[in-house]
Amino acid sequence: MSKTEQRWLSVYVENEIGVLARVSGLFSGKLYNLNSLTVGETESADTSRMTISLYSDDRTFKQVKHQLRNMIEVIQVIDYTAIPIHAKEVMYLKLNYSEKIKKKLALIQKDRNFSMIDQSDEELLIESIVSEKENNELIDCIHDFVSKEFEVIRGGSVAISSLTKE
Repeated sequence: MSKTEQRWLSVYVENEIGVLARVSGLFSGKLYNLNSLTVGETESADTSRMTISLYSDDRTFKQVKHQLRNMIEVIQVIDYTAIPIHAKEVMYLKLNYSEKIKKKLALIQKDRNFSMIDQSDEELLIESIVSEKENNELIDCIHDFVSKEFEVIRGGSVAISSLTKE
């Protein structure tokens, strides 16, 4: 039995009403668990590109690709799992504001790539556009020094194949 690991797909689809619902319905109907799904229009207004991240074994992943390729609205399915890619995830964190927290964030900002983009007397807003792994590490780091809960808003990852095939 193969191990479960993170897999990446780039799926080009017709830019039509209901396509996103049908693709996501494929995952829910077969009980496949999506880690991340982002979709946006491409350079062509009639085509959208979905970046899909999921955790699965080899057998399940093969089924996912096969079922996607059989959908009428799907133009192309590209497996990014075994090739070098560039991937980023947008994440916002809303924290209760204090000078102590702001100073601690300034210290960890030296080692992490994020920006403090907005602030009020009560709250502080952070934007981080890095890999999913780096965003997870930032959340863990902030948990270490923030005693109250904070709000996390994450967009799905987008990915593109690397120009160099290392």
